[in-house]
Amino acid sequence: MWLQTSCDLAFDIEVPTPFVLMLRPRSGAQQWVAREQYIFKPSVPVFEFTDNYGNLCQRLIAPPGYFLVHTEADIMIADNVDSGRAAPIVAIQDLPDAILSYLLPSRYCESDRFCQMALSITENQLMGYDQVATIEDWLRHNIRYDPYNGGDAQVSAIEVNARQWGVCRDISHLGIALCRSLSIPARMVVGYLHELKPMDLHAWFEAYVGGRWYLFDATQQIKRGGYVAIGYGRDAADVAIYNQFGPAVYPSLQQVKVTQINEPDLGLANV
Repeated sequence: MWLQTSCDLAFDIEVPTPFVLMLRPRSGAQQWVAREQYIFKPSVPVFEFTDNYGNLCQRLIAPPGYFLVHTEADIMIADNVDSGRAAPIVAIQDLPDAILSYLLPSRYCESDRFCQMALSITENQLMGYDQVATIEDWLRHNIRYDPYNGGDAQVSAIEVNARQWGVCRDISHLGIALCRSLSIPARMVVGYLHELKPMDLHAWFEAYVGGRWYLFDATQQIKRGGYVAIGYGRDAADVAIYNQFGPAVYPSLQQVKVTQINEPDLGLANV
């Protein structure tokens, strides 16, 4: 499946304002970035780096006035989300070093508080993928997904469990906390989802079982293709699409589009 993704952010800046952005998807096992466009108006010097989680980040100073960020990409992704039924849990001593941090409690995922709850939810399930799939199903039926309400408030897994509803980010936090409490590494992912309603940037979580990462999303009723990852991290604090420093500014425009396209024509037919 080929998708074209785009994101437009606009800010009204009063004083020179440092930003760190995370808006560039990178190619990997599940996606290939064939074309990119990244535009700033007005143009400013930009310095790119890779953070501790492998995300492509951009540093810049936005000048006073109207500041626009536009990103666009053509990306090939898998038609379907992989399933790993019966994939086993990986013993702690056999986990790659880079995976260990995804076992620990983090700012929004207090996994040390959910052990008994997670054991109750996953009772009689095979250790590993089947436990995570059961957690995903429990979230889908017990935590109300409400993308129209409360998306600006950062709440932790404990708070989401107490109030029993949340946006995609919140539900992912609870899923991550439940997985980690069972010694299953789990991480937050932010990106795009084709045909998401309402259309916006989206968040889901991945769990490491059977020697690889698998995607889980309790906000959707069925597993389907169409996911494009931008950033990975322990929780939402690691995968903000922008961090701004100084007097607070908020987007005056945030517009996200995801469109299915034909395979790009490279114009090389006669070469």
